[in-house]
Amino acid sequence: MAYASKFQCSSIDELFTAVLSLETLEDCYRFFEDIATVPEIKSLAQRLQVAKMLLQNETYSVISENTGASTATISRVKNALYYGADGYKSVLANISE
Repeated sequence: MAYASKFQCSSIDELFTAVLSLETLEDCYRFFEDIATVPEIKSLAQRLQVAKMLLQNETYSVISENTGASTATISRVKNALYYGADGYKSVLANISE
């Protein structure tokens, strides 16, 4: 069964197609430095690390200490892990292989 996003539209399809076209880390750095601010990129990276640590059953205090994430951010990521679209789980499984 295909996944139906709540916010799918042609401009977001184009953005995601652009991301899928990136082939190297250098390509990613170049694209993301142009499309997002440094704090936005760091925030996305932090959320991914939070998700990884939550899946490893780390405590909020350990996660906050290691990532600098607030308890609100950790809670939002936890909700996405357990009630979201499984995007974190899928990506983390892909990059651990």
